[in-house]
Amino acid sequence: MHAPIEYDPRFEVQEGDEGDTQAELLDVLHGIADTTFRDTGQPLRSVHAKSHGLLRATLHVPPGLPRTLAQGMFGEPGTYPVVMRLSTTPGDLLPDDVSTPRGMGLKVIGVRGERLPGSENDVTQDFVLVNATTFLNAGPKSFLAGLTALAATTDKAPALKQALSGALRKVEGLLERSGTDSAGLKSLGGHPATHPLGDTYHSQTAILYGRYMAKVALVPVAVGLTQLHGTGIDVKADPDALRHAVCDYFAQQGGEWELRVQLCTNIEEMPIEDAASEWPESVSPYVTVARIVAPPQIGWSDTLSAAIDEGLSFSPWHGLAAHRPLGSVNRVRKAAYEMSARLRGRRRGAAITEPRSIDEIPFGP
Repeated sequence: MHAPIEYDPRFEVQEGDEGDTQAELLDVLHGIADTTFRDTGQPLRSVHAKSHGLLRATLHVPPGLPRTLAQGMFGEPGTYPVVMRLSTTPGDLLPDDVSTPRGMGLKVIGVRGERLPGSENDVTQDFVLVNATTFLNAGPKSFLAGLTALAATTDKAPALKQALSGALRKVEGLLERSGTDSAGLKSLGGHPATHPLGDTYHSQTAILYGRYMAKVALVPVAVGLTQLHGTGIDVKADPDALRHAVCDYFAQQGGEWELRVQLCTNIEEMPIEDAASEWPESVSPYVTVARIVAPPQIGWSDTLSAAIDEGLSFSPWHGLAAHRPLGSVNRVRKAAYEMSARLRGRRRGAAITEPRSIDEIPFGP
């Protein structure tokens, strides 16, 4: 493993008209939220609206991490409670046979240290992850273009979306059997109908890692989870099949994951500003910095949904200055996360705030 390079502000370069792109992005996301609120009366997220698992867990930072890994919240050994939210990407509540990429939000509670602007009085560190190694779009303008196209489909012809998703899954299956895949097809509904607990989840974009820069991955390591990788689920028979699969699993057993980081060791091969760029593991492999353990539990409930889906927000900008999100895609998304939380809070009649204790969330015994 090559030595990681230290962060330098020169590695971050603004895309042209980044402020205008951010303003347009906010308009598109606000429009999605307006549409779903009008149709459902629920203050939904503009993306990742539907949850499939709402879990409590514990994050363990081990002693003895080498200096390059003992950075930020991983600088000292410790144990932290965690809220885990498993979701899919659309902003509307679709049946699961519209099969799209899956997300995992982690909210670590009790983290101390210098904070990012806007979270100065909080004690949380969020990681927002998706089950793909790279972001679909390289920069803010291409991100805006893709989101605008998807926004136009919000609340349009659910039955057509289901039929399209089934056709795209067949095409994606042919691609994967030939040894490749298509992130674009997956984003449109062609994601394989597999168990979400068997997947590895990635930050896709880079964050500061103390003095260095890194991407983050959440990797299942419990045998029960690893055996689920690629396992199919009948999403046609049940509109909430993913949620029920998660609940069935956690009713019987717990789960364990490793939180791993991939340190930037070569800025040419591992750029910050190209969010669609794959960082080669041959240059810098992922290494483990913590373990997350979740006991058997309910997995999802209406009570938990009210507390977590409605009452919490997940943003990589909730956290320590030592883990600041990097790059233009993260910069334009900062305002989007903040706008979404304010809008949802206003519509639910109670501001969305950060928990200071896991006991604030009604996980039960």
